Amino acid sequence: MLKLIRFPFLIFVLLYACKSETTASKDQLVFRYNEHKNIGSLDPAFSKDLADIWATHQLFNGLVQMDEQLNVKPCIAKSWTVSDSATTYTFILRDDVNFHEHERFGKDSTRPVKASDFVYSFKRLQDKTLASPGSWVLNKVDHYSAVNDSIFEIKLKQPFPAFLGLLTMKYCSVVPKEIVSHYGSDFRSHPIGTGPFKFKRWEENIKLVYRRNNNYFEVDSKGQQLPYLEAVAVTFLPDKQSEFLQFAQGNIDFVSGLDASYKDEILTSEGQLRELYKKDVNMIRGPYLNTEYLAFYMESDVNELQSQKLRQAINMGFDRAKMMTYLRNGIGIPANGGFIPKGLPGYDNAIGFSYQLEKAKALVSEFKDDTGIQNPEITLTTTSNYLSFCEFIQREIQKIGIEVNVDVIPASSLKDAKANGQLDFFRASWIADYPDAENYLSLYYSKNFAPNGPNYTHYSNTEFDALYEASYLETDITNREALYTKMDSLVMATAPIVPLFYDEVVRFTRKDVKGLGINATNLLELKNVKKH
Repeated sequence: MLKLIRFPFLIFVLLYACKSETTASKDQLVFRYNEHKNIGSLDPAFSKDLADIWATHQLFNGLVQMDEQLNVKPCIAKSWTVSDSATTYTFILRDDVNFHEHERFGKDSTRPVKASDFVYSFKRLQDKTLASPGSWVLNKVDHYSAVNDSIFEIKLKQPFPAFLGLLTMKYCSVVPKEIVSHYGSDFRSHPIGTGPFKFKRWEENIKLVYRRNNNYFEVDSKGQQLPYLEAVAVTFLPDKQSEFLQFAQGNIDFVSGLDASYKDEILTSEGQLRELYKKDVNMIRGPYLNTEYLAFYMESDVNELQSQKLRQAINMGFDRAKMMTYLRNGIGIPANGGFIPKGLPGYDNAIGFSYQLEKAKALVSEFKDDTGIQNPEITLTTTSNYLSFCEFIQREIQKIGIEVNVDVIPASSLKDAKANGQLDFFRASWIADYPDAENYLSLYYSKNFAPNGPNYTHYSNTEFDALYEASYLETDITNREALYTKMDSLVMATAPIVPLFYDEVVRFTRKDVKGLGINATNLLELKNVKKH
């Protein structure tokens, strides 16, 4: 029976080995990856999820872009100045950026990008009838205008130091009015941008293909035009296990992240590549601007959750390092600091909680004495993806005298319930919208109470609010960083959350892939990739 199973596989291997040199050569110019979450739209105005951001990033550009160290660099804008007490941004545009070819552009089938294109793109982003999830990006903008074809000016309502970082988001990409007007809502599947690759074909949930933009404006350090690849091909296998199998067989070039279905197959418990994969696979890892945490609803009627002592006890009652070793093969950084993740200015490892079993037990005893509640009990709501983490915490917290019930619900239900204050204690994560700690601290500003903002805990602190508002006006980077750390420490003192870990970007690539790189926003940058 074993021979019958292996025989077809041997035939497959022989056929694969005999494919023509021409096919192999072409294959070296195509970067292949799988998107198990599917893609909702190729319109940058709807690039909310990572899957959509990866797809639109290859097709579109904005005024500025982020490098691997999270520095804001020129893109379509070759330079800019900031004036009027940090409220006016004046961008000077390149004159060699053209949209991808399309018959609607007329006889030349393309045209250069002008400042008026950014006026149109920003107005479209703010158009309520479009209902873009990224319209909030321009909330702090008073007005913008095209001074001429090559100068675009933005005036803010007040200083906002993180503004340039906001402009690197795909929402702020430039799009051509004549093409968008022609396709209307179908622009989502007929995208025309300025990026290193141009749209070729999309069979939704089956395959997406891009081709090289031979007129792309960026070059490498040696003056060679980017991109190096001829094409990008995306498949849509729905689960991570199938995706990993395709990677192991060499049918796709990279996988991102560490899924439970294959983590023990490829990594040792210490987070190293297993011998079986060292010959064919490279692993790249680095900090990811993503904090995984548990959150308490501060307006809950549950006595246990109203107790700061009990919230602190839960924070001290389990070993985060042990959790990461057992459940993530050492991938991820135990969150012994605050809510700001490692990798962002403002992060401080000294302001959070460490594993202190006896102190946690003492706090639970004090709670029992204070309240008369001898058997404290709480319910933790999570999704199936994080059940193993919640069960680990459940077992550990029960050792300090708190009964924990774990309730598993669908991700969509959890999202709605936490936004509407229907969960007392729940698992959550926050991935940076833009690389500034202000984005994380906005979750604790009292004017951002959910559902009208991201403050899901309904944490409120007047001192925090004052510091948060002061940080907008602080233009000195060092001083602003100190404000961020102070705010984070105020949050942790009250313990409305239980930080679990700061995630890491983990990428596995085939050995022939060069130049993929890594960044803390987990952006997929393909313009510098080569295959050898």
